[in-house]
Amino acid sequence: MDYLFWRKNSIMEPEEDRDPYPWIIWYIWKVRNDKLFRGIDRDPLELVRYAESECQAWHNAKNTTPAPPQAQTVEETQSLSLDNICMVDGSWTATNQFSGIGWAWKDSLGKIQLLGTRNLQRRETLHSELEALKWAMENML
Repeated sequence: MDYLFWRKNSIMEPEEDRDPYPWIIWYIWKVRNDKLFRGIDRDPLELVRYAESECQAWHNAKNTTPAPPQAQTVEETQSLSLDNICMVDGSWTATNQFSGIGWAWKDSLGKIQLLGTRNLQRRETLHSELEALKWAMENML
């Protein structure tokens, strides 16, 4: 392990490193977990061949992927203002009779200025979120 993770890297350049041993160790770990937690046995020789082929495929893909073109970009600075922020949320479960919705309005210092929570008859998934947003907007008027 000392050789694989420390000494080997000082001998070879990372760009030239096509050593399959880290891949083999990774797949041994995965097969170990399959054996312990699922009771699945794998053929050791098949494991080594698979790890070597994955290593080779990864290096081939890395070498054949063209670098994105370096287009000249003009950077525009954007500023995010958190002077006033309103956060909304809705929750639901399939078994409960009610959905819960809530909202909170924070000022520029992050202190809550207004908030609201309430229950509604159970809504379907996204409907609770939308009800919370609608209720927050109605209260902000």
